[in-house]
Parts: sequence; C-alpha cells; structure tokens
Amino acid sequence: MKYLVKTLKADAGVEITQLEAATAQEARAQMTALGHVVVSVSSAQWFGQLLDIGSKSKFPVLLFSQELLSLLNSGVTIVDAVETLAEKEARTEVRNVLRAIVTQLRQGKTFSAALESVPQAFTPLYVATVRASERTSGLPEALQRYVAYAQQVDTLRGRLVSAAIYPVLLICVSLLVVLFLMGYVVPRFAHIYEDMGGKLPFMSRLLLEGGLLIESYWSIMLLALGALTVGLMLGGGRWLMQRLMTMLWRIPSVGERMRVFQVARMYRTLGMLLRGGVAITQALDMVSGLLSAVLRERLVQAGRSVQEGQSISQSFEASGLTTAVAIRMLRVGERGGNMGEMMERIAIFHDEEMARWAEWVTRLLGPALMLLMGLLIGVIVVLMYMPIFQLAEGVK
Repeated sequence: MKYLVKTLKADAGVEITQLEAATAQEARAQMTALGHVVVSVSSAQWFGQLLDIGSKSKFPVLLFSQELLSLLNSGVTIVDAVETLAEKEARTEVRNVLRAIVTQLRQGKTFSAALESVPQAFTPLYVATVRASERTSGLPEALQRYVAYAQQVDTLRGRLVSAAIYPVLLICVSLLVVLFLMGYVVPRFAHIYEDMGGKLPFMSRLLLEGGLLIESYWSIMLLALGALTVGLMLGGGRWLMQRLMTMLWRIPSVGERMRVFQVARMYRTLGMLLRGGVAITQALDMVSGLLSAVLRERLVQAGRSVQEGQSISQSFEASGLTTAVAIRMLRVGERGGNMGEMMERIAIFHDEEMARWAEWVTRLLGPALMLLMGLLIGVIVVLMYMPIFQLAEGVK
C-alpha cells in the first residue's frame, strides 16, 4: 500500500515522500531507519493512486548501477559519472532523482548520504551496501556485487514467470471460449428450443437459462467486471494476492516450496551484505522485509540469538530458517570464515532447485488444465445438443 510520509531532517528541511509499505508503522520505520524524523504518515488518496497507475516509472536501479560501474571503471569521478547519467536521461522522473544526487554530492555529502536523500528510488539495502563500501573505498566492487545480485534475482524471477505464462494463457483462452459459448451460442440455442417447445433435460435447462441471463444482463456484468478491475488496481489485487498466498502456504508441499524460496532470497541478500562489510545484526534487520510475517518473526528470534552469542547456524536452525543443505553449508562457512560467500552458494543451490520444481509443475499443470477446460467446454456443448438428441430419438 502507498503512504505519504512527511519527515523532517536537519540538512533537508521538511520533505514528503511516497513509498510502498504493508502498514503505516512499517512506512514510519523505513524513514526512521534512514535518519529522518517522521512528522506524519497518511495513506495515499485513492484518486492519487488511480492517477499514478502506469504514469510513474520506477527508478531503474540495476541499469543505474551498471552504467555507473562502467563510468567509474573508466576513471570518471563519482560526481561527473552521475551528472553524465543525468544529462543523457530522457525520463523526467529519473533525471530529477539523478540531479538531486548530484546536488547532494556537490554539497560535500557522501554518495550513500546522497542516495539516502531519495528514498523513493533507493532501498535501505542499497544504501547500506554503498555505505559499507565507503569504509574501504571499494564502491566499484560493491556495485559489481549488487549488479550480480540483481541479475541473479531477475533471472530466477524470469524463469518462474516464464514457467507460469503457459498455464495462465491456457486458462485465459479457455475462459474466453466459455464466455463466447455462454454469451453468444447458448442463448441462440435457447431461443430455438423456446420455439420448438417441449420438456428439456434439467441440466440443459439450467445451461440455457444461464446463457439467457448473460445475454440479458451483459452490460451490467461488463460494468461489474470493470469495477472489479479498477478495485484490483487500487489495492484489491494486493489483498487478493495475500489471501491466495495464505491459502497456498497451508498446502504442505506448496507451502514448503514457498518457504524455501523466501529463505533462499534471504540468504542471497545476506550474502551480498556480509561480503560488502555490513555487520550480521544490521544485515538481519535489513532482510526482514523480504520474508512473510511468520518467517519475519523467526528471523527476529534468530537475530536475538546471534546477539546473545550463538552461532549463525545454530540460531537459524533453532528458528526454522534452514534446510538440510543450508545448515551444513552454514557450518562450513563458519569454519572457513567465508559466511557471505557460503550464503550466496546456498541461495544458488535452492534457486536452481526451485526452477526445476517450477518447470516440473508447469509440465504437469499444462495437460491437467487442458483436460479440465476441454471437459468443461465438452459438457457445455453436449448439454446444448442433448435436446436435439432426445428429439431425434423421439422421431425414431
């Protein structure tokens, strides 16, 4: 959900920032973590959300990091590099963000502080990665790590989306066929049977009455569909997705895969932060937003255990944030002193496992959906023609 947060900062004055958060408290916490004094938090108005749909382009953090890395490796200073990116940028929103960063840099602020001044574009995770690199003068290395991290996440997301495209297309096409039959073909059969008279089979009569209902009230149904679409765009889609995720979590096999997916994403982010020099306790706080409410509570518990002196592997295992593979690799990382690298390897292992599982489910789900939709369409066709069959039997 979108929130408007009014903040106060000594070097920036009063600012109003629009950001995404699950609750108002989370929006307040995000701005407080960036060093802002929160004055007020309010939900964005519904009409403001409607106007924003499709109008604002999200800041391309990955592209920005790639281009900035190329310029820095060429020997260009950070100020000149960001200014160059601002001059070539055609999108007004992105150009304004880059110019704001240049202004902050020319005032003598660090690059992380400049990024922190535009929280609508850069997440606390990105800012912390840059801030950690400033202690060792390794900004190019930090950017390279983030680029690799973002590309790996995008690759996995792309593979999962590609696996879901075929079932979604199959469902959409099948629903269109069913709507065409119920809204156009079935009503015409119903009018023919009205002229013929006679007693119709019960199931056929239900089908024909449903087709006549759609034909009579198609405009109202179309308006209802439009209202439903607008409602989903204004936040109902998020609520519906949350309900769907809750239902999927309750399915043992699917819920376990979803848990592994979130845990793997957590390990990948933790690995990037630890390799960048971020302390483990601070890194745990930053990745909490990547997890569901249940796993977030477990992560908080693990963080307390780490602060009390327990090892990361013991804390994660006790909190249910590991798998059989992850716990062994964490112990190896602790013995070898390369915990960040080992966490990234854990993420890669489970990402590949998740991709294989998604591909297997897609291969199984496609034929199952095709069979189900074929049966549905077949039943509609049979029920339409059943009175004709009965009439033919009567003639014989």
